[in-house]
Amino acid sequence: MEENQRPDLGEDTVEYEDDEYLMKCVVDPVKKTFYLYSSEGDTKSVVCDDTEQFMNVLKLVRATCPEERLTYTNPL
Repeated sequence: MEENQRPDLGEDTVEYEDDEYLMKCVVDPVKKTFYLYSSEGDTKSVVCDDTEQFMNVLKLVRATCPEERLTYTNPL
C-alpha cells in the first residue's frame, strides 16, 4: 500500500493524514461487547446492557464497518 493511502478510503489527501480511523472491530456475542481498535493504537469497548441493545449496535456495525475489518470471537 502506498504511503498516502488509507486501507478504507484509497488515495488520501493531506487533511486526512493525521486522522484516526477504525482498524478492527471484534464482536463478542457472549459478553454482548464490541471491541474497537483505532489506527492510533487506541482500544474502546462498547458493552451492551441487554440483547436488544446488542442487536441494534450489531446492525449498525454490520452496515458501516467494512467486512474485512469485522471479526467475531469464538464461543467457549
